[in-house]
Amino acid sequence: MTPSVAVVGAGISGIGVAYALRDDDVDVTLFEQGREVSGRAATRYKQGCTYDYGANYVRTEDDWLLDVLDNVAQSGRVDIDEPVWTFDEIGTISESDREQAAKWTYADGIAQLGKELLAETDATVHRETRVASLVRTGDGWYGYDGSGREWGEYDVLVLTPPAPQSADLIGSAEWQHPHRRRIREQIESIPYRTVISVVLHYPFELDRDYFALVNEDKTHDVWWCSREECKQDHVPDGESLLVVQLSPDWSAEHFHDDATTLADEVASLTADLVGDDRLTDPDWHDFQHWRYAQPEAGLDVDATKLAAQHDLYCAGDWVAGRGRLHLALKSGLETGADVARSLS
Repeated sequence: MTPSVAVVGAGISGIGVAYALRDDDVDVTLFEQGREVSGRAATRYKQGCTYDYGANYVRTEDDWLLDVLDNVAQSGRVDIDEPVWTFDEIGTISESDREQAAKWTYADGIAQLGKELLAETDATVHRETRVASLVRTGDGWYGYDGSGREWGEYDVLVLTPPAPQSADLIGSAEWQHPHRRRIREQIESIPYRTVISVVLHYPFELDRDYFALVNEDKTHDVWWCSREECKQDHVPDGESLLVVQLSPDWSAEHFHDDATTLADEVASLTADLVGDDRLTDPDWHDFQHWRYAQPEAGLDVDATKLAAQHDLYCAGDWVAGRGRLHLALKSGLETGADVARSLS
């Protein structure tokens, strides 16, 4: 009988699991609560603009991961030539002295990365399907969605949602084993940053030598500000679109601000940072609240080993311990390889 694998979440790490298992005789099913795949590698389209409002690009120096990106996810890939500069607590901007590694997105947005990888697999994807509860029996894993529909049985379960959500699933699972509590506690202990992303559009071109500014010492209310017009085919000529990501403290404090107040405050911060008063008055804006944006620690190896004893695996940037798109993909690929070995 063909082994079956259930993957909760069709973000980049979940897709990485499916991609790693593409050549194995394994049935892979992904459950995604949203309408789109790729998770925080997220893209929107508005008034002729394409913009990446979560992960902004992908880059890596791992040769084997570069091979994946080069050999699979090349369709419509866009190089970002302009550099990333830095700024400090008082907003002083400096050219970065770090070597500028290649930065990639896609003409259709960074979400295309997940779509390209998924297209190489035979995995089944159930969109708008939230796994609300889990059951572990002697035969395998079962999942139940919000309507109570049963999915299963599966020989292997892979959890890829942010650590707090994965911990909740394990904590509430019908699974009578002492390891359940230990695994849940390890996952639950991973701290997260909350980040608000605000998108600001202007009917004029902002002429700067950099693609983005990053607050390396993490002391400013703004942690990131990038120019989407530096990406080919993302913004019409003569326009500017800025993606601004706020510090965790600022984001938590302003998490419940209404949209207009949020846009006004972030536009003012951005104008002051960039040094252009015109930026206080965007002609339209967008935003996204990421409650679980970036992990600040990784999953303990002991928890990983314990979980694998019960055909349970975890993948994501929170397993790696750092919120980077390539690490989320790498975690998914490595977890998929571990699952393949366990089933062989």
